[in-house]
Amino acid sequence: MATVTPPAPTALDVVAGHDLTGRNAVVTGGASGIGLETARALARAGARVVIGARSLRPAEAVAAGLRASTGNPAVTVATVDLGSLRSVREFADDLLRQREPVHLLVANAGVMGLPPGRTHDGFETHLGVNHLGHFALTVRLLPALRAAGHARVVVVGSSAHHLGGLDLDDPHFEHRPYDPYLAYAQSKTANALFAVALTGRHRAGGVLANTVSPGAALTGLQRHLDTGTKVAVGLIRPDGTPDPRLRTAAQGAATSVWAAVAPELAGTGGAYLEDCAVARPWNGSTPPRGYLPEALDPERAERLWELSAALVGTD
Repeated sequence: MATVTPPAPTALDVVAGHDLTGRNAVVTGGASGIGLETARALARAGARVVIGARSLRPAEAVAAGLRASTGNPAVTVATVDLGSLRSVREFADDLLRQREPVHLLVANAGVMGLPPGRTHDGFETHLGVNHLGHFALTVRLLPALRAAGHARVVVVGSSAHHLGGLDLDDPHFEHRPYDPYLAYAQSKTANALFAVALTGRHRAGGVLANTVSPGAALTGLQRHLDTGTKVAVGLIRPDGTPDPRLRTAAQGAATSVWAAVAPELAGTGGAYLEDCAVARPWNGSTPPRGYLPEALDPERAERLWELSAALVGTD
């Protein structure tokens, strides 16, 4: 008899039974896709949720919907453009002025498949938005994270890190041909290494970080990919309809929420999480599962931290 694979859990499934009353959460990119479903689950559990979004007006409409659907009035929005260090610092400083601890920081926002470009500060766009913006935000918020006593930073990575590692000598593609998917993969490797370095440096202060792989879900993240690419990577079928094997955004958010609330992760940091579990190193399977060891290498993580600190101008 054929076995039936149960459907993947949703973020609301994962958060059921958890009470986050009195906890403060920040979710970047929380107005759409996986970030929205992450914010929804945390709000449903009673957390005070601040959504960081580039466009304030549509995000405020989303927040109003979340307040109504979850019954939680403490869902707010603030503007942040992760491609601008000035915007990141203003967003963080506004949060710090509230003198409230940040118990959960979900570094969710990201870009994918962009043509060659630079952020406001001159960084390659994928690395600048997906990694350096979140690096600057997290470091700026360290006083609020430490004030929580036991803070969790959830860094949304991707199995795409299997496509290519991080070139610490040429992170902005100044000396090699630009490839948008390699640039995205590089930024996702940086996400994982960042979680390792953050945990190593700040575990004693009660700050732990883990990287999550949400799995394949068709969201606004892929809006820059052309149709042929979406077919080739299995996002849509040749007739243009979504591949039925894809996860919904709510299912894609499940591991992010698990990383934020699972009691079994107490004391765990610098790990790569997948399917609501701590992942193992890649065993050669296709499609790839688990992580490449270089994405969790402490020495490379420390080198990335030092490079990132130099680029964004912080310790």
